Amino acid sequence: MAVNTSRMDEEQQSVPKRKTILRLLKYLLAYKKRILLVLCIMAGTISISMITPLLMEKAINDYVAMGDRAGLLRLGGGAVILFCLFLAGTKARMYIMADISNQILVTIRNQLFDHIQTLSFRFFDSRPTGKILARLIGDVNSLKDVLTDSVTQLIPDLVTVVCVAVIMLVKNYRLAMAALLTLPILVTGMFLIETTAHRLWQAYRKKTSNLSACIHEDLSGIRVIQSFAAEKETQKVFYQLTDAHRKAFVDAVVVADGFGPVVEITWGLGGFLLYFIGIRIMGVEAVGIGTFLAFSTYIAMFWSPIRNLSNFYNKLTTNISAAERIFEIMDTEADIADAPDAEILPAIKGAVEFSHVSFAYGDEPDRMILKDVNFKVKPGETIALVGPTGAGKTTIVNLISRFYEVSEGAVLIDGMDVRKVTLESLRSQLGIMTQDNFLFSGTIRDNIRYGRLDATDEEIQAAAKAVNAHEFIMEMEKGYDTVISERGAGLSIGQRQLLAFARTMVSRPGILILDEATSSIDTHTEILVQKGIDALLKGRTSFIIAHRLSTIRKADRIFVIDQGNILEEGSHEELLAMKGAYWRLYRSQFR
Repeated sequence: MAVNTSRMDEEQQSVPKRKTILRLLKYLLAYKKRILLVLCIMAGTISISMITPLLMEKAINDYVAMGDRAGLLRLGGGAVILFCLFLAGTKARMYIMADISNQILVTIRNQLFDHIQTLSFRFFDSRPTGKILARLIGDVNSLKDVLTDSVTQLIPDLVTVVCVAVIMLVKNYRLAMAALLTLPILVTGMFLIETTAHRLWQAYRKKTSNLSACIHEDLSGIRVIQSFAAEKETQKVFYQLTDAHRKAFVDAVVVADGFGPVVEITWGLGGFLLYFIGIRIMGVEAVGIGTFLAFSTYIAMFWSPIRNLSNFYNKLTTNISAAERIFEIMDTEADIADAPDAEILPAIKGAVEFSHVSFAYGDEPDRMILKDVNFKVKPGETIALVGPTGAGKTTIVNLISRFYEVSEGAVLIDGMDVRKVTLESLRSQLGIMTQDNFLFSGTIRDNIRYGRLDATDEEIQAAAKAVNAHEFIMEMEKGYDTVISERGAGLSIGQRQLLAFARTMVSRPGILILDEATSSIDTHTEILVQKGIDALLKGRTSFIIAHRLSTIRKADRIFVIDQGNILEEGSHEELLAMKGAYWRLYRSQFR
C-alpha cells in the first residue's frame, strides 16, 4: 500500500479552476435571499459613488463659477446626507457578508469532517493525520476572504468599472478611450502572473501540509523522541521542512506581488494619456475645467476597483489551491460504503463464515494477504488466531468488521454477506478491542460510555467491575469523574487497557473481537481480568488474537495462520497432539 509521509509532497489531481470556483459559488446560493439584500444595498452605495463626481462637476461649473453660495450649500448638504447613507450601507453589507461567509465555512468544514469519517482505514493508513488536519482547518479557513470578497468586492467593483466606463464614454469618448488605452497591457500581465502564481501556491499548500504532519507526528511521539534523545535529529527535520515552507511562500509571494505594479503602471499610463490627449491634442478650451476634474475623479474610480479586482484575483489565485485540496478529499469515494439495497442486520446470533476469501490492498493486487481462506464458526464459539506477525490474523478480523473489502469470496454473518448489510447495523453489534488502547480526552465515565452512549452509570460500573477496573478507578480522587487526556496521563498502560476492556464490555456486542487485547497487561493483572473476559465471552461468538498462548488455551478452536492460510485447526490439546506448527510455537514459549 502506497504511503505518503510528512517529508513527501502530496500528489494532487489537476482540476479546472473554473470548476472549483463554480463549486464554491454554489455555497453562496444557499443564502441567496440575504445576498440579494446585500446586492440591493450595494446598488445604493454604488449609485451614490457614481453621482459624486457629477455633483462636484455641477458645484464647480454651475455654483462656484456663478458665485451661487446658497445653491452650493444646498448641494453640500445633500452630499453629506448621501455620504452618511453610503457609510451605513457599506457597514451593513460587510456585516451581513461576514456572517454568511463564516456560516459557509462551518458548512464546508462539517461536510468535510462528515465525509472523512466515512472513509475506510486505507485512506488513513496511506497519509499522516497532520495532513488531513491541514485540509480540515487551515485550508478551510483560507476560503473566508474569497467567499466574502466575491460578493462585497468582486460584484461592486465590476459594476463600478462598467458604470464608470459607460459614463466616461457618454461624456467624452475621446478622453475615455485615452484613459482605457492601457487595458490590454493589464489583462496580458495579469494572465501571465496568475498562471505562474497558481502553481507556486499549490506547492506552498503542500509544504504547509508537510509541516503540519511533522508537528503532529512529533508531538504524538514525544515520549519516543525524548526516550531515544532524538531531539536534535527531530529539530533538523523540522528546520528542513520550515525552510522549504518559507522558500515556497517567498517564491509564490514574489510572483503574486507582481499584480500591484502591473496595475499601478497601467493606471499611471492611463492618467498620462488622459491629460496628454486632453490638453495637448484636444486643447484646454475644448474641455471644461469641471469636466477635466470629473474625468480625473472617474479615472481614479475606474482604476481603484481595477486594483481591488487584481487584489481579489491574487487572493483567489492564492486560495483556490486550498479549495482544490478540500474538494479533492470530498470527492474521494469511500472504499467501504453501504450498497444501495443494503439491509439492516438483525440481532446477531453469531454464526460466521469465510467462503473462499482472498484479500489484497487495492494498489498492490498481486501481494495477497489472505489466500482462499475457508472456515465456519458456530454461534457462541471462541476462536483463537495465532501465528507469526504479518500472517494475516488481524486482516481476518478486519474483514469481519468490514474495515476492508474482500478481494474475492464472501464473509457471512448469520448467513448474510457483510457487504449487503448497513455498516451501522453491523459494527454497532461488534465489540472490537485492539492493542491500541486509545482514550479520549474527558472523564473515565465518558470513555467507558463511548462503547454505548445510552449506558447507565450502573452499567458502566458493572462493566468496570467485570474487568477489575473498578478498584483502581475508585482509588482516584474523583473516581469515575476523573478527567484524563487522550494519552492517559497518570494511568499505567495496564490501567488504560482495562478501561478499554470496560468500554468494549459495556457495548454488549453480538460478536467480540480481541486483537492482542491483553498484550499491555502484566501477568498479575491478566489473571484478574481473565475472569472478566470469560464472562464477556460467555454466550457470544469471539475471535481472539494473541501471541501469549496462555490466554487462548480455553478457546474452542485455534487457527494457526501463516502466509495468508490456515495451516492447522483444532483445540489446544488436539493441536499439541499433532506436533505441528502450533506445537513448535507452544514449546518455544514454554521451553
